[in-house]
Amino acid sequence: MFHHPDLLISFLNALLPLKDSEQIESIEYLSPEMLQKMPDGKFSIVDVSCKDAMGRQFIVEMQMVWSEEFKSRVLFNASKAYVNQLEKGEDYKLLCPVYSLNLVNGIFEKDLPEHEYYHFYQLVHERHSEKVIEGLHILFVELPKFDPADWEAKKMKWLWMRFLTEINPSTKVAPAELVQDPIIGKAVSLMEESAMTEAERYLYEKNLDSIRVERAIINEWHEKGWKRGKAEGLAEGKAEGKAEGEREKALEVARNLKAAGIDLSVIQSATGLSSDEIAAL
Repeated sequence: MFHHPDLLISFLNALLPLKDSEQIESIEYLSPEMLQKMPDGKFSIVDVSCKDAMGRQFIVEMQMVWSEEFKSRVLFNASKAYVNQLEKGEDYKLLCPVYSLNLVNGIFEKDLPEHEYYHFYQLVHERHSEKVIEGLHILFVELPKFDPADWEAKKMKWLWMRFLTEINPSTKVAPAELVQDPIIGKAVSLMEESAMTEAERYLYEKNLDSIRVERAIINEWHEKGWKRGKAEGLAEGKAEGKAEGEREKALEVARNLKAAGIDLSVIQSATGLSSDEIAAL
């Protein structure tokens, strides 16, 4: 679908936090395989990589199963795209912003409100968020959190979010609100043109099922790890509490024996405390 420039331009303008004066008008596709210029040989594959007439670069990725390492990979790819703009000796003023838009088919910000599905990160001053260092713009969209009942002021963003969350290769009938919009309607038509055969749909569902199983296994590992850590923490806490209690008891006995004028060696033998610990009482 995003091989059609008009659809990709509409999608980026809708989902990215761009001002009206910063809207994308044309794009040039870049190689989806962004090779690292450093000698370590690392490289990564992105779903879409392009730039516009202003030189700004846009990276779009879809993540089916979330892991915390994905954040690091996103930062790595965006930073690499930013750095690779310059050849040796070129001026820093030639650098253009890089936008990394990441669609996540899962919820990773569980402590944030349910309706907050859109997360925008950039380099800002710790106390004055209006002070921004331009360059890297990273966005995560948690698709499961999107509620179509929450009408967006930005209509195209709302329509594209509905397309992302409601339309897939097995969709048979698309909602009228999506079909009626020229751009979204075209995206729906392209999806319908590539409709799956029964055999392909079976494989598609099997793939989704394997992803669900993988997510369930990951969640189970996390749950078991949390319970084990909690149990180990309780046991360690009990042991520490017992040791502390025994020490307090020994100190109290030593304090009483010392007050009674008992010989130091006897107090040491009775309590197990050192001469320095007893002298400090």
